[in-house]
Amino acid sequence: MDIVVLAGGLSTERDVSFVTGNNVAGALRQKGHRVILLDVFMGYSDKPEDLTGIFEHSEEASVSVAGISEKAPDLEAVKKSRKDQSSSFFGPNVIELCRMADIVFMALHGENGEDGRIQAAFDLYGIQYTGTGYLSSALAMDKALSKRLFAANNIPTPAGISMEKETCQWDFDKTGLLLPCVVKPCCGGSSIGVSIVQTKEEYRRALEEAFRWEERLIVESYIKGREFSVGVIDFKALPVIEIAPLEGFYDYKNKYAAGSTVETCPADLPWAIAKKMQHYAEEAARALNLETYARMDFLLDSQEKLYCLEANTLPGMTPMSLLPQEAQAAGMDFGELCEEIIRISKKKYA
Repeated sequence: MDIVVLAGGLSTERDVSFVTGNNVAGALRQKGHRVILLDVFMGYSDKPEDLTGIFEHSEEASVSVAGISEKAPDLEAVKKSRKDQSSSFFGPNVIELCRMADIVFMALHGENGEDGRIQAAFDLYGIQYTGTGYLSSALAMDKALSKRLFAANNIPTPAGISMEKETCQWDFDKTGLLLPCVVKPCCGGSSIGVSIVQTKEEYRRALEEAFRWEERLIVESYIKGREFSVGVIDFKALPVIEIAPLEGFYDYKNKYAAGSTVETCPADLPWAIAKKMQHYAEEAARALNLETYARMDFLLDSQEKLYCLEANTLPGMTPMSLLPQEAQAAGMDFGELCEEIIRISKKKYA
């Protein structure tokens, strides 16, 4: 197949997206596919191009990828570096190349990639892509909306409220919550802008930090416990993986810095708890109608009570990412996982 792996973009997870895309592109090439790794924002070339036969030299047309830095990328610098300085989110030749491909493998993370806008545009262009559609992407991306859907479908989730910057409640006593709590951007990913708050003074600083990234945020009860994740492929749960950071919580640094987190799959859990977690993961996928694949994050407290935190519609596919480890535990190597995602995605267009 001729495949475009779409990465980059303008989210805080831009660097992570490139590493995901590079891994996916390499695995699909080993499976015999012709693959172009493309930056959705920068595009391919800044002048008119004859794209005929471009998949015959796909590796030359692909972007080169560096690693993941410890800090989120400078998106203003990225914007200024695009040569055409167009107001379009799609870089030069992106739509043309995606229309030429048999399918686009969505390796994007965060804003634009996971919020459904690109999926909606591709639907209008008749471009086939991996993963769920635009509406379920938007629902899962918005943590406030997804928490409501979890509650409506009896999926346990921490108590919380959402706020907008213009009408934010700066007085913690009026939130109706107890300390400690968690403050996080409503639609962000990779734990960027997330704070665990112990005092009222920390609460104000946490609001300021979260509002650096978005105009809306979530304040929810802090659940002390073990962290887990469950991948779901075609509404069937994979083995549970436990995430145990050596220091702090599972933030941006602990997610992507080698050796900072211990990950165990299958997780060391009683059979009944693991099955319950997998059940809630499948129910969350159904509640949000997450076609193809997704990953749900959970906490388990000292009373063995489960809480579903959020759904990820385009989970990371880096060397340290969780979904590939879960698939490996289920007997599926990385290349097989990538092809299975394409196979299931293609069913939407049959």
